[in-house]
Amino acid sequence: MAYDLEEQEQLAQLKGWWKDNGTTIAAVLLAVAVGAGGWQGWRYWQAKQAGEAAALYDGLVKAMQAGDAKSLRDAGGTLVESYPRTLYASMGALAAARFHFERGELKDARAQLQWVTERSPSDELRDIARLRLAGVLLDDKAYDEALALLGAAHAEAMAAQYAALKGDVLVAKNQPAEAKAAYKLAIEKAGEREAALRASVQLRLDALGG
Repeated sequence: MAYDLEEQEQLAQLKGWWKDNGTTIAAVLLAVAVGAGGWQGWRYWQAKQAGEAAALYDGLVKAMQAGDAKSLRDAGGTLVESYPRTLYASMGALAAARFHFERGELKDARAQLQWVTERSPSDELRDIARLRLAGVLLDDKAYDEALALLGAAHAEAMAAQYAALKGDVLVAKNQPAEAKAAYKLAIEKAGEREAALRASVQLRLDALGG
């Protein structure tokens, strides 16, 4: 195909520009392609991890309902070891803690709850774990440890529950004045959906003389 002089000059300029910049452009395009592929691969890997963790969590719940301690330990162990960053691992540890607590296995319950407080990616689940761990410590008569947990920063939505349990711990420590203050705070912080908690705390407060 014949080109006129102007077209030939434009082609020459294009060839020269491509010679100077072609390698850089190719590298950028390759990086974009690799990045897109890597992102898709990452999303696939995350979905695969979540699916596997969900299956293990389902097995843990079924084992809990059946009272199968071995299967529960196996599923829970795999969750926290292989899928620690998933919410299923945290939920599994909370469920396992309840299983052990109901059987009086306080050491095992504490270990599960401690794992959630230290490793869970969810602020909400860490708050729940601290509250439950403080309750276990209360039963274990580790009052100062329980108070330290209850004094940690937590979501405002859980303020009433934290204060109520703090009052219980202070009662156990024979510190009625401090317990009253904690109970009053719990009543003050209780939300509209916490009517049952407010009523329960009021009874405890009344028992101390209001």
